[in-house]
Amino acid sequence: MNLKKILPFAIAVVVFAIASVLYFNPVLSGKQIKQNDITQFIGMSKNIKEYRVEKGEEPYWLDNAFSGMPAYQVSAYYPNDFVRYIDKAIRFLPRPADYLFLYFISFFLLLTALKVDWKLAILGSLSFGFSTYLIIIFGAGHNAKAHAIGYMPMVIAGVIYIFRKRYLLGFILTALAMALEIYSNHPQMTYYLGFCLLILAIVEGVEAFKSRTLPVFLKQSAILVAAMLIGIGANSTRLLAMKEYADYSTRGKSELTINPDGTPKEKSTGLDKEYITEYSYGIAETFNLMIPRFMGGGTVEELGENSSFYQVLEQNAGKNVAKEYSSQTLTYWGKQPIVEAPAYIGVIVFFLFFLGIFLVRGRLKYWLVAATIFSIVLSWGKNFPVITNFFIDYVPLYNKFRAVSSIQVIAELCVPLLGVLALKEFFSSEISSEEKENAVKKAFYIVGGISVLFMLFGSSLFAFEGLRDGQYQQLPELIDALIADRKAMLFNDSLRSLVLVLAVGGLLWFYLKGKLQQIPVLIALGGLIMFDLVSIDTNYVNKEDFTLARKVQKPFVESKADTEILKDKSYYRVANFSVSPLQDGRTSYFHNSIGGYHAAKMKRYQELFDYQIAKNNMEVLNMLNTKYFIISDEQVQENPEANGNAWFVNSLKEVNSADQEIKALDSIQTKKEAVINTREFQFKGSYQFQKDSTANINLVKKNLTTLVYETATREKQFAVFSEIYYKYGWNAYIDGKASPYYRVNYVLRGLEVPEGKHTITFKFEPTVIKTGSLLSVVCYTLLLIIPIGWFVLTRKVKKG
Repeated sequence: MNLKKILPFAIAVVVFAIASVLYFNPVLSGKQIKQNDITQFIGMSKNIKEYRVEKGEEPYWLDNAFSGMPAYQVSAYYPNDFVRYIDKAIRFLPRPADYLFLYFISFFLLLTALKVDWKLAILGSLSFGFSTYLIIIFGAGHNAKAHAIGYMPMVIAGVIYIFRKRYLLGFILTALAMALEIYSNHPQMTYYLGFCLLILAIVEGVEAFKSRTLPVFLKQSAILVAAMLIGIGANSTRLLAMKEYADYSTRGKSELTINPDGTPKEKSTGLDKEYITEYSYGIAETFNLMIPRFMGGGTVEELGENSSFYQVLEQNAGKNVAKEYSSQTLTYWGKQPIVEAPAYIGVIVFFLFFLGIFLVRGRLKYWLVAATIFSIVLSWGKNFPVITNFFIDYVPLYNKFRAVSSIQVIAELCVPLLGVLALKEFFSSEISSEEKENAVKKAFYIVGGISVLFMLFGSSLFAFEGLRDGQYQQLPELIDALIADRKAMLFNDSLRSLVLVLAVGGLLWFYLKGKLQQIPVLIALGGLIMFDLVSIDTNYVNKEDFTLARKVQKPFVESKADTEILKDKSYYRVANFSVSPLQDGRTSYFHNSIGGYHAAKMKRYQELFDYQIAKNNMEVLNMLNTKYFIISDEQVQENPEANGNAWFVNSLKEVNSADQEIKALDSIQTKKEAVINTREFQFKGSYQFQKDSTANINLVKKNLTTLVYETATREKQFAVFSEIYYKYGWNAYIDGKASPYYRVNYVLRGLEVPEGKHTITFKFEPTVIKTGSLLSVVCYTLLLIIPIGWFVLTRKVKKG
């Protein structure tokens, strides 16, 4: 064992662990971070977790949100998911320190693959991990996003090893890192990683063509593809389930051709363009990557007593009001709906990035610069529609994801990476001092010049008017004061950036002149980078975001309305109209809700809300078995007209399109008739059923994966169930014999019931789990066998 090779890695692990825990130091006292998305997740996943404890198995279905949906994208453990244990071993620290550690160690592996000295690699990893955007996503609870971003550098490290002809190491690392990347379960971030790798492959391909080494490039590409496929295949169950559900989710194609108001609907195979580009980065807003509060920081910021806003409020409403309102002031003046914080990469990191443009040679530079520009331009979204619309219309899968601004994660990775490579070249002896001096000057002129420009002329270049300024219109001078404060923010942060650029430029200049040695420069540089990034990070995610673990794990307190509803022990659903139902995970914590909180809910269910429930269609609410309405925490209203768990209808109404199907719900009486789309479902029986006043159907047994009903009828009947139709997994049985069932009323299940007494059972039996598990085992086997065989064969060749 070579201790010299292991020691730097061990030091890095210790440094990263300490840095992670120090930043999130409340975890040392057992506290946990408050995260809105995770709070909502706790509500959504509650009955899944309870089922696991009770049954000791996975349900893969939930019924406490959106009237029922697959659990694949909420919470699911899959068989043979061995990569989960590797991930746990890497993320051994308390959350969210574990994700920060993952940022560091993954980026360190990438820099190691690029043969960067370990001391410089530690510095570079810290500069990547403390990038403001990568920190602020913890506050919002975007853990899956952080998870996926964390494994991006590791995947790239494997690819770099392959392109550098370290084939066995590259194959193993690429396959394993790709398996971990897919396991993180954030397809959007993985998709963006694909763009970054594609640009790298293009640059490598062009270089191979120019140097006439295409056969080598093709060999490397084949190894790379094989490794990727095995890594992806190790997650077969997860991916197959995701693909199966994707077409049914809001990411899938809508069958409707009309909007809720009856106007023609724009055709799309994914999300609507407006929804995709709702969060588009402003072109000028890009400068806050190096000037933190260029556009006022986050949506709200705290302004001190010296601010113009505070002083105007104090004069007009008194000190108490001034303190209250200035603590949550609408300082952001960009065009995005909500901004947690600026996506600040760091002015020093950008200085080093530009230094790299002038110092680093070869294809790595071209890749990193091209990927950075690509990322920033696409993040502009609707502000640069020519490019954005092309990608939405023609690039596969691009229209499946929203919030185009988040593609800047590519820049978040590439900018510090080129910056570290710049320092590697700066401290090398292969480049002349004159060339280094010129590079430092040019980087200083660019970054320092931008800082000076906005410091001196920024107040006259923009209007500084925000989307929400109308909230202050009752006091016009308050808006003027707020604009003055926004101008002051831009000036102060431009000055801050200039000072930091001067400090770093000075350090590098003194080194070139022989006044400072490399180690003191690195220490000082590291200190400046940490000050630059951490001082901004802590404005948005700090110890105030932590609370007692029990409050995080059980975040909801039962209200008077909840208590009243929970007295009813039958099976029913609840509509909470005191909040936005489709952005509400809390109700799902206590009840079976018709609402919920998830970005990939069923498309038809979303449409049912948009086209019917939004119009207060009580018949639709009744068919969902909505027995209670929450008006407020104190007030609940019972709905005696709810249809119940299942009922018999007198007739079926034929339609032959999704448009007719959704519009038919405008007027039908759901207790007496049901709508069926005969273009999709060939129902061979009669569409009229003789009314049987003695007929009954009752739910006698229920859990997440099984529903059992007992029926008694004199005549053949058609039953409608207040359960969501999902053909991939739910099977119907009458007296144990498989029976066809149909989608009725746009989202529900319907089944023809023969006369007499019968037992009807619905079971959730997704075949995709068995298929995926088998493929996963095959891929894990290949991941084990191929490297062993490769190693043995290589040894034999060497001995021969």
